[in-house]
Formats: sequence, C-alpha cells, structure tokens
Amino acid sequence: MGQGPLDGVRVLELGSTVAGPFCARLLADFGADVVKIEVPEGDPVRTFGKRYRGKSLYASSIFRNKKMASINLREARGRDLIKDLVGKFDVLIENFKPGTMEKWGLGYDDLAAINPGLIMVRISGFGQTGPYSHKPGYGVVCEAVSGMRHLTGDPDRPAARVAVSLTDEITGTYAAYGVAMAVLHKRATGKGQCIDAALYECAFSYMEPYVPAYEKTGFVPSRQGGRLPNSTPNNHYPTKDDRYIHIAAGNMPTWRRLTGAMGREDLLCDPRLPDQVALNEHEDEIDEIVGEWTAGHTIEELEKLLDDAAVPAARIYTMEDVFNDPHYAAREMIVEVPDDDLGTVKLANVVPRMSETPGVIRKAGGQPGVDTVAVLQEYTGLSTEEIAALEADGVVYCGAKNKGAD
Repeated sequence: MGQGPLDGVRVLELGSTVAGPFCARLLADFGADVVKIEVPEGDPVRTFGKRYRGKSLYASSIFRNKKMASINLREARGRDLIKDLVGKFDVLIENFKPGTMEKWGLGYDDLAAINPGLIMVRISGFGQTGPYSHKPGYGVVCEAVSGMRHLTGDPDRPAARVAVSLTDEITGTYAAYGVAMAVLHKRATGKGQCIDAALYECAFSYMEPYVPAYEKTGFVPSRQGGRLPNSTPNNHYPTKDDRYIHIAAGNMPTWRRLTGAMGREDLLCDPRLPDQVALNEHEDEIDEIVGEWTAGHTIEELEKLLDDAAVPAARIYTMEDVFNDPHYAAREMIVEVPDDDLGTVKLANVVPRMSETPGVIRKAGGQPGVDTVAVLQEYTGLSTEEIAALEADGVVYCGAKNKGAD
C-alpha cells in the first residue's frame, strides 16, 4: 500500500456526525493512524443516508481507514480512559459544544498537561470564544450565518441548500489543513497547539469576493440561480431531451467560439455587445438566446458541438451519469474497497492525487466498537478480563456479537 505523508501520526477522533469524522477521514486517507471513539449506541452519522443489509453506507465511507473503539464519555472511567490514551497520540479531534470538554476535565490545558506535544482540533459552530460560542451549531445553521446560504438557489425562491453536509465538510477540510501545518510546526519545535475551527467562519471564508465589495461599495449579493454574476453567459440551459447543460462562456474568446457553435456569428457584430461588460449588462437576453439554441438539441448533440468548439460545458450529472462516465473510470475516481460487513463497497477515491506520497483507502468503515479490545490493549495495557469488566459496567462497548448488525 505504501506510506502516506502522515504515516506515523496518531489521531484520536472524538468527533461525531460529519465535521470531526470528515477531518479525521482526510488524515487517515494519507496515512495517519486514526482511532475513532464513539458512543456505544454509535455515531449519529450512522443514521444518515442509505442503508444496505442493516449497515450505514455513509459510515462505510466517512469511517474508512479507521480503528473503531467505543468508550462512554459520560462515565468518569470512560473519561479516564481518554486521559490514558491521549499521551500516546499526536492529534485529538473533538467537535462537542464549547465547554463540554472542560466540564469533563478533558480541555486543552488538561490534556496538554498530560501530552505537551498534543495538537487538539476543536470544531464547533461558532468557535471557542465570542458571544455565540455557547450556541449549538450544525453546519446548515452556520452556513446561514456565514452568508453563503443567502446566495444559494433561485432569486424568486427562498434560499436553498445543497443536499450534502457542505459546511461540515468545508470545516473538516480546513481543520485537516490546520493539522498538517501543526504537525510541521511540532516537528520543528516539539510543541503542540490548539486549532479552533468554527463552522460559520470556514463557510464565511468562501464569501471572499463579497467582503471588500460590501466594505467599499455597500453591495449585497443575492441569489442568481445557475448564473455566475458578471460572467455572461455562464448558466445552465434546457435541452431537447429534458436535461440541462451548463455552459461557461463568460469571456470574449470563449463567447466567440460559442457563437460559432450556435451559428450565430451575427451576435459578434451587434453594436450593443462589443465586450464582456456589455454581455454582462444584457445577461437576460443572452441567456434567452443561448437557451433557445440548446432547447433544440439533445444533451449528446450539445456536448459534441461544444467540445468541438472548445467551449467549457457539461451536462448536470446525476450519480448514474458519474458511474457510467469513462473519465471517472479512467482516473479510478470510484474504487471498490474491502468492507468487513458487506464484502466490498464502492467509495469515492482519495483526493488530491500526490505523485510521491499518494493516499489510499485500505478498508471501509467498520461497526461500532469492533476494535475496542485491540485499541485498549495496545494503548493502555488493559487485559481482556479488565476490558470485559468495563463493558459489563457500560464504560466501553466491544462490538455486536453478530457481524454486520448495527
């Protein structure tokens, strides 16, 4: 399998749902040794998405490459086990409501006293400080606070959402980036640090172009549907076979090529449309012209015409399109990996692609607690009998007796 760039970095994941586990998944993909700690009843993400043979398919992906241990943090002895474990790890990821870890005696100062080199990732809705820090914050709520939700959807309808946990995964990506930088710092100095990743801030960072625009001009952006403002034509257009194709021709060279593909070179002689600024000022009219042309062709016809003219365009892919697409196949973007419960499962492959230290998916995510015994024996030295006693007292959970059952 080779060794990833994070080989040898040990990560203890206390995060739940999406943002924390996604951060740890990114690290695990590139070689980090990740131990996920979840409650005995299982991480809530196991209830999301589709199931197959009693197993969460989402869990197969977001928990991939991880060891699965189950410790009850509501129990004092469970929290003591975390303190026993933390000295053996480089990174700890948590996404509890701010103050929870301190209440449990597991705050950064508490854990840094045990392990001064610890890198602690703290993911929360609104950050560890400030007047909103006490608020519970799911990604969808913090996306609304960030301003990004206000831009999502059609202008004549209420703000929409993307049907994935977008802000959670944006934050998980930023948090993993923070870990990589903190690991470099630790290797140079031996010092750990605390990473404060707030969901609303990570989403807000994507609002980058509009911050100076508001400060200098008072401009408040609004929903544009499929359009990209000031980049006309750049929208999705209907096809003859009731599909949609997105065409991005928002600069003059590409616009000229598009008019050729459409057989509408006359538009280049229109005195109202001498440059890109003028095209942007007539976006409704331009979109209507392009839409009338696309509506007379099937999606396959349009893709060929636009490819031949070197105009950036693509059908609006469904998941069925993705699975049937030759480019996805050629780049092995969907890979079949071992799954202890299902035999195999197909998952989205690792990104980005690195030539010298590529990431790899070694196995799909397992069931709650399947590695509890192995983890506790390796990192705490507890015997099988001692672990069995802890399980009997509800402090730990060592997995279902029947393989494949949640």
